[in-house]
Amino acid sequence: MRNDDKSTNGTSCDHVCCCRREFLQTAGAAAGAMTFLSAGTVVAGDDGPTQPRIKKMPKVLGAFIYTPSEQLKKEGYWSWPGSSFDPEGQQRTYTAKVEQAARQLDVQIKLEPRPLADAAAVSRFIDQVKRSRPDGLLLFFSKKYLSEHVERILDETKIPAIVCLPLGTLLVQTIQQWQPRDALHLVDADQDFDAVLDGLQMIRAARWMKDARLININGTETREAVVPHLGTQVRTIPHAQFYEAFRAVEISPEVQSLAHAYRSRAREVVEPSPNDIRDAAKSYFALKRILKDEHGDALMMDCLPGLKKPHKHVPPCMGFMSLHDEGIVAGCQSDLDASLTMMLGSQLLGATGFMHNPSWNVAENLYFGAHCTCPSKMGGPESAARPYILRSHSEAGWGCVPQVLFPEDQPVTMALYFPKKEPGMIVYTGRVVRCYPKQPGGCRTNFEMKIDGVEEVTQFAHGGHQVLFFGDHGKQLKAFCKLYGIEVICA
Repeated sequence: MRNDDKSTNGTSCDHVCCCRREFLQTAGAAAGAMTFLSAGTVVAGDDGPTQPRIKKMPKVLGAFIYTPSEQLKKEGYWSWPGSSFDPEGQQRTYTAKVEQAARQLDVQIKLEPRPLADAAAVSRFIDQVKRSRPDGLLLFFSKKYLSEHVERILDETKIPAIVCLPLGTLLVQTIQQWQPRDALHLVDADQDFDAVLDGLQMIRAARWMKDARLININGTETREAVVPHLGTQVRTIPHAQFYEAFRAVEISPEVQSLAHAYRSRAREVVEPSPNDIRDAAKSYFALKRILKDEHGDALMMDCLPGLKKPHKHVPPCMGFMSLHDEGIVAGCQSDLDASLTMMLGSQLLGATGFMHNPSWNVAENLYFGAHCTCPSKMGGPESAARPYILRSHSEAGWGCVPQVLFPEDQPVTMALYFPKKEPGMIVYTGRVVRCYPKQPGGCRTNFEMKIDGVEEVTQFAHGGHQVLFFGDHGKQLKAFCKLYGIEVICA
């Protein structure tokens, strides 16, 4: 996916933003989403094996909307995009591109072979959409006076739609009417087929989130609930399962190899002992066992209580790092908002997220964030690992955690999803100014950033945790929010 968005600087958004007061109300409502989840169905007994969730291939229906060239010749008037435009040639070109995109993204895309040129053809297409209920629509539109056909499809199906049109097809008045529509991703396909790929990736990510299972290691009961709007299942399992899984991990060659890798790849080892590093490696294998047994796609854990005396388990922070580096989200403190944000980022952006505690450097007007676990592959699982230092857990004072070092002047995107009935998402962009290898306060991995378009950092709207992604992904996240009815929250 593209990483070249330059349009998100400033305080304006591609989607309607709420003010800071509304944000605070939104953040408070996010706690209600967690209350909803905590009231999920208790799985009585739970003696049988956990069944995996069915994973469906995203399904997209598509059509070309234009008047055939022979009919236009008989009429003697072409309207925009004009007499030089070849609609049949465009259909052949984009059919080939769509077929390639379907293979690339593993999405099922079915395109209508004949153009939708009249009301009867549009009605048949709408009936087909209503019967099959696809995950999204892909409409190639290239005749100005048929714009009412597109509007009718959008109004009657209410399916998230990518609408692609050549430059010079619509006048500005119609574009202005279409642009604010929810569930619509409008693309100038002639100039930027990558934007079509972005739209298909949004549909793919939404389907994955709907089918995903997030394992929540927390408390003493087993229960299940579904996140409103996204459809992600949250399966809560008792802490005891992690304790048992950790105790079952033997000091095998695989554990020793991972512990050796942690030491050898570290720029420096400060506090941790060899046993601390070994136990950190064991935590990874314990977490992998839980994911396998529970058929999980991601996990989160209420990790802090177990770090206090008497110690119930080791800090799982290195295990979290290794999971993230494989592309598996691991959220701290059972934070649903941050965990869902990282899951969405992994699927939509192909990026790993750094969940952190927010603070401010008021003197220099900079945002400061820190936490005791972080992916080393911040650019995604296929990227090179960032250098890191092995430290003790900052607040607990023991164990082994990574202090990942960020590069200066790195473009970044800040996001946080609020999973309430009418969801919202914080989206900001900026650049890393510095990180502190020997920062005396806060958690181990840390950074400071300058936020685009925010004059006073103390006005920055934030929640309990934020998620930082490498790269400028503001436009893509806002487009996803628009396509799926998520309110973008700005300062």
